[in-house]
Amino acid sequence: MTFQAYLNNIEKQTGVNPEQWVALFRKKGFPKDIKATPVTDWLTADYKLSHAYGMAIVRLLRDKGVMT
Repeated sequence: MTFQAYLNNIEKQTGVNPEQWVALFRKKGFPKDIKATPVTDWLTADYKLSHAYGMAIVRLLRDKGVMT
């Protein structure tokens, strides 16, 4: 599955698009240097995303430069 396919499936499941993930991450107040686990835990708890989908969001956030 391509990265874009992951993002498409996540948007279909949650109704949240990539730019909205960036805004939600910032709204949560996470520091830029946060590790992946707290982010995937948040995504699982609040959005019922699997670990793989959560890691796709982590990659998205890193690619956008909001997470290191």
